[in-house]
Order: sequence, then structure tokens, then C-alpha cells
Amino acid sequence: MALIGNWRLKVCASVLSAVLAICVLCVWNGADARAADPAAGSSHFRVIAIAEHGGIHKPFVDAAKIWLDKLASEKDFSVDYIEDTSKIDDAFLAKYKLFIQLNYPPYGWTDTAAASFVKYIEQGKGGWIGFHHATLLGEFDGFQMWPWFHDFMGGIRFKDYIATFVTGTVTVEAPDHPVMRGVPSPFVIKDEEWYTYDKSPRPNVHVLASVDENTYTPETDKKMGDHPVIWSNEHLKARNVYIFMGHRPEHFGNPAFTRIFTNAIFWAAGEEAR
Repeated sequence: MALIGNWRLKVCASVLSAVLAICVLCVWNGADARAADPAAGSSHFRVIAIAEHGGIHKPFVDAAKIWLDKLASEKDFSVDYIEDTSKIDDAFLAKYKLFIQLNYPPYGWTDTAAASFVKYIEQGKGGWIGFHHATLLGEFDGFQMWPWFHDFMGGIRFKDYIATFVTGTVTVEAPDHPVMRGVPSPFVIKDEEWYTYDKSPRPNVHVLASVDENTYTPETDKKMGDHPVIWSNEHLKARNVYIFMGHRPEHFGNPAFTRIFTNAIFWAAGEEAR
């Protein structure tokens, strides 16, 4: 009986050793797989941001990069930066879940970049956030207006801007939209060069917020009446949002502005807020 008992103990020990070895091997292989593919089991995503090199908007762009890089390190995404459209094609855009147009105009793009961007937006291959300069629609620097982008922005044409800068109060019109969640209404934007357009984009877009021109300080006669400043074109497959404010680096010290930008990143990229 003692021999049988010892034999059973040896068999059990052998089986247990084999099971443990298999478990260790599985864990090891899993770790190797994750090392080979850092994205496995991760919610990490990539963002491409385009901004002009230099110019009057450089202080805003520089501040945006610092803010974006800090947020990316905290929220598990990464941002690459380009200063022109020469690299943009289908393969390039396929690497990114979100395209941020940081004060880059809607003209002067290469034909390849324009075609790939249109496909990216129309087919919903990624999301888009545009700031400020993205609605500089018209004939500028020897370029004709881009008809597709004109429609994308609600059929508007740039008309004028407040060169002396004024402070204005912005009202949230769509508090339940993911981009505007947690944003107080109204909120104040200081010292902006508020653009005016030939008409309001409202009939063609979903307006998320508008500026009350009666609150402009100091007073100015450069007004357009109904004045949306944040909107989304829901006729296109890509999640997209245009945010007019984008001239002064001080905006990154405004909690309402940074909340809007943060919300927009995760919503447009199709990611849960973090």
C-alpha cells in the first residue's frame, strides 16, 4: 500500500509540474506577443496634426503642441506633427485615427493630399478637428477656393476679421453633444480676432456653440448676426468639429477651451473619454 501511495504522489507531482510549465509558457508567450505588438490589448491611438511653420499663429501652435504632448502622455495616445501636405496620401493617413488642422488653411494642398483627405473624411477613415484658420475660405495667396472644403465648412466664405481683437461671450447650444459635455455656458473667450463670413453656416451644419456679438468688448461694428463658432458637419461620415477660437496661446489657460479640445479629441477619434 505504501508503494501505491508513493506512486500516486509521484504521478500527481508530475502532472502538477506539467500544468505549471504550460501556464508559465502561456504567460511567457503572451508577454512576447505583447512586446512584439505594443498595441495588443491597448487603447493607444495616433493623431496627426498639421500647422504652418512660423507666421502669426506660431505662438498658438507652440502652446498647442506643449498641451497636446502632455495630454497624450497622460491619456495614452501619440501625436505627430507636419508643416505642409507633402507627406499626405492614403497610406500616410491610414496610420492615424484623427487629423487635427492646427491653424492650417484650406488651400495650397497637393492634389494627392487633397484627394486623400477627402476620402479620409467622406469614408470615415478617421476623425477631424479644425481650428481657426481652417475657415479661411476664399481666394488667398494666389489660390482659388477649394469647393469641397467650402461645402465641408457649411458653404461659407471668409469675409472679414476683427484685427483689433475683442473679448466675447460664447453660448453652448448643444450641451449634450460629446464635444460640449462639461463645458460651462456661457464662457468667455478673451482677445480674439473673430472671423465674419458671408453668411451663417447654420443651415448646413450642427451648431454646437455661438458667440454673442452684443458682448464684444470693446465695441466693434464688425458683426454678422447669427455667429456660430463651433460646429460639426453631420452630412459626412467622419466625426468632425470646427472650433473657431485658435489665435492666442492664452486659450490653453482657459478651462472651457481645453475641455472642448479634450472632448473633441476622443469623440472625433471614436474613443471613449479618458
